[in-house]
Amino acid sequence: MDYAVNVSVIYYSSTGTVFELAKAAATAAEKAGAEVRLRKVAELAPEEAIAGNQGWSEHLAATQHIRVATLDDLDWADAIMLGSPTRYGLPAAQLKQFIDTSGPLWAQGRLVNKVGSSFTATATAHGGQESTILAINNTFYHWGAILVPPGYADPIQFEAGNPYGTSHVSRNGEIPPGQTELAAIDFQTRRVVDITRRLRTEA
Repeated sequence: MDYAVNVSVIYYSSTGTVFELAKAAATAAEKAGAEVRLRKVAELAPEEAIAGNQGWSEHLAATQHIRVATLDDLDWADAIMLGSPTRYGLPAAQLKQFIDTSGPLWAQGRLVNKVGSSFTATATAHGGQESTILAINNTFYHWGAILVPPGYADPIQFEAGNPYGTSHVSRNGEIPPGQTELAAIDFQTRRVVDITRRLRTEA
């Protein structure tokens, strides 16, 4: 019998691009037999900034049903997938702020040996995809988590082209993730669930 693993997919998305990747990850994890929590991190931007961007305000209104991430979502999970758009080659402040609250769990060693993986989206082709993923992954190193990237472990990766984690060029939210990107996040998530299950079974 397969070991049931818990997967938390925690993301920040302003106009919905990373949200689509996060939803696809959650769906893939469920299909792989995992228990899944899809969570957004709290919005920090001022209301006037959000109101000034139609896509941002519409996405915020459309995702009110998604629960806001808490430390319990980290503690509960066997595997944690973090997603964020890039901000100057770094993860968005909203995701970083949530990560910065994880100190109590880190201090107790409760994040050690969890599986971690990350994904992103940028406005342009060279807008910081890899640096954003690598920056997110620094968190996993400090937690003592086990990093599971997609690598080139599936043919889709030779189309998607990012061994660090799924990434997408959205042109400022104008282009939603396509079949290649959705297939890439599907593979990445299935790999995360598979490796997590193997680790938990052997523990």
